[in-house]
Order: sequence, then C-alpha cells, then structure tokens
Amino acid sequence: MGLDWYKEGLRFKCTECGQCCTGAPGYVWLTDEDIDQLTKGLKISREDFLKKYTRTVNGRISLIEDPETFDCVFLKDNKCSQYKTRPKQCRTFPWWKDNLRSKAAWENTAKRCEGINHPDAPLISHEDISKEI
Repeated sequence: MGLDWYKEGLRFKCTECGQCCTGAPGYVWLTDEDIDQLTKGLKISREDFLKKYTRTVNGRISLIEDPETFDCVFLKDNKCSQYKTRPKQCRTFPWWKDNLRSKAAWENTAKRCEGINHPDAPLISHEDISKEI
C-alpha cells in the first residue's frame, strides 16, 4: 500500500510530553553516528557509553530502558536529557513507516502522542514527511 493517504500532509507538533519515550518495551536502535553524538554530548568514551547505556539485541545496539517503567534511560522529568544529541530514530518520530502505513495506524499512534493532530499543530507537507522516512 502506498503512502498517498496523507498526500495533503499531516498535523504534528511536538509538545515535549515524553510519551514517545516511555511506557512500552521497545528498542531505540543506534547507528555509529548516534553513538558518536551521544558520547560527545555525555563527554564519555564509546566503551563507557556502550557499557552503561546500551544492550545488544540480535547483533544490533539499542539503548537500555528502565526495567520497571520501560522509560528510556535518558528520560528525566518527561524530557530527553540528551535532546540535542538524541538518536535519529528519536529525531524522526512520528514519521516512521509503521505509523504512516495507513490512516488507522496514524490514528492509533495519536492515542499515545498528543502532538499528532494537536489543535495548534502545523500541517506538515507530504514532501517534508517523506524526507524524514
């Protein structure tokens, strides 16, 4: 199925609520570039970063989560403590293919993200969304 269902664009405005960083088990997959950015931001070595903040799952590196709440390790007071150096996966939310595969998928994601279809949200063009996918 094509992604043409939102050819007129979609409304989104990040409210910094932190809901995309909490509440459900999952993975924030890290690229080498993500790791480099985070280690610079944290001012620690790559080795220390990997040991303290990550896990390996099926050969891929992911951030760890709080084992009870499933909050991202960098979520503090509902804000990302590493916002400026956050991973690409985090920077591109909610423009993930799974969220955009259908209107129903988008509406389902909106149940967990108050910024989707927010009354003050700007209309983001199909073209701009495509750049983020």
